Amino acid sequence: MTEEIKITALVPAAGLGARMNLDLAKPLVEIRAKPVIVFTLEALQSHPLVDEIVLIFHEQGLQQARAFVKKYGLTKVSRVIQGGASRRESVRNGLEVVDSRTKFVLVHDGVRPFVDEGCVTRVIEEAKICGAAVAGVPVKSTIKRINSHMEVEETLRRDCLWEIQTPQVFERELLQKAYLRSGKTSVPDDASLVELMGKKVHVVMGSYFNIKITTQEDLVFADSIIGIKALE
Repeated sequence: MTEEIKITALVPAAGLGARMNLDLAKPLVEIRAKPVIVFTLEALQSHPLVDEIVLIFHEQGLQQARAFVKKYGLTKVSRVIQGGASRRESVRNGLEVVDSRTKFVLVHDGVRPFVDEGCVTRVIEEAKICGAAVAGVPVKSTIKRINSHMEVEETLRRDCLWEIQTPQVFERELLQKAYLRSGKTSVPDDASLVELMGKKVHVVMGSYFNIKITTQEDLVFADSIIGIKALE
């Protein structure tokens, strides 16, 4: 453990990916003959500040997940556990198995395969200072708020808008408390639960390559990103 501070990564990957329109769970979709989830786990496996990884998978794929963890030598994956019906339930399941020696919990989407070492480091180091930090990038497009009639209500200031990504890193006790207090509150990410407690969450620069694989079009972008990274 680096500097005696244990960091455990939770990787929710229990989604079946209905929007992909494929007969395959989204994390198991292959890019250049390797499952998306393996790219993600390898990025965390290689990071010197990540001590342990808990993979949270869908019930039908648990054996398959354990098999590829072994196949690809993902030694930091200490557990493969069953996820819930939602991402939030999956993260909650993960928090239940995180041990008390863990100082910080890093949550990273299983289908964000191109997170780089620098991004992970920046989020962790910021969380060490403020207790809660997330990765993000400034939005490039003009964003408009519309009403139910598809009429523009407001054009938002782009310089104040960021697209939030993962990883998101929190003091373990803070995140566990946020989940305990959350009840059935519907939120888009883990940071939102922390924000509801009145805790300020800091944002650090992520990467435009750190895409979330959601639709088949994203697979095209993913293949291109691999090609670009190969040239670096």
